[in-house]
Amino acid sequence: MTFSWKRIYAIFNKDLKDLSKNMYVSSIVILPIIMAFLYSYMGEATIDLHFMVINLALASVTAFIQCAVIAEEKEKHTLRGLMLSPASLSEILTGKSLVSFFLTVITIVIGAMITGYEPTNITVIAVAIIVSMLFYLALGTILGLLSRSVLEASVIILPVIFLFGFGSMLMILVEQYPALSFIEYLPNIQLVEIAYDVEAGLGFGDVWVNLLVLLLWAIVTAILMAFVYKRKEMD
Repeated sequence: MTFSWKRIYAIFNKDLKDLSKNMYVSSIVILPIIMAFLYSYMGEATIDLHFMVINLALASVTAFIQCAVIAEEKEKHTLRGLMLSPASLSEILTGKSLVSFFLTVITIVIGAMITGYEPTNITVIAVAIIVSMLFYLALGTILGLLSRSVLEASVIILPVIFLFGFGSMLMILVEQYPALSFIEYLPNIQLVEIAYDVEAGLGFGDVWVNLLVLLLWAIVTAILMAFVYKRKEMD
C-alpha cells in the first residue's frame, strides 16, 4: 500500500471541520493565550515564564486536542471504520495529528508575540519544540484511544496539563529533595534547559544531549502508541 497524501488530507479536512463545530474542545486554544497576556503584565518575562506558556500550549493544545479528536471518533463509533479503511496506520495518525500540530504552532507563535519572546537561535528552539510536539501528539493519541468519550478525554488529560504545562515549578522540589532529580528529564524541563543554553549562546553541538532526551521520549511514546492502536484495532 502506497503512502497517500490524499487520504491524509481527507482525514485532516474532516477533523478540522469536526473541531470547528466543537467549541468545547477548540476553546482550549485560548488558555495559553490568556496566560501569555497575564504574564506580559508581570513586567519583563523570564525564560521560565516564556516557556510556561509554550509548555502549556504543548500540553493543553497538542495533547488535549489530539486526545479529544481520537476520543470523539470512538464516541461516534467511527474509529473502527477508519481503522478498517484502506488508510494505513501512518496515514491515519498523520492526518489526525495535523490539526493539533497547526493549532499548536499558531498558539505558540501568538503566545511568543504577546510575551515578547525572541530566542537568540530560533532554529534550535524550533527543532526542540517540534520534537516535543511529537511526544505530545503520541501521548494525546494514547489517551484518546483509552478514552470512551470527549468528556472522559477532558478528565484523563488533566494530569498531563498540570504535570507538563506547569511542571517547571517542580524544579523547586528537586532542590529540596534530590531523590526527585528524575524530574529534570521530563520533556518540558528539557525544553526550558535548551532555551537557557540558547540564550547563553550555545548551539546544536551543545544541546544535542537535551534534544536526544526529547527524541527518546517521542520514540518510546510513539512505540507505545502503535501498540495501543493495534490492540484497539483487534478489540
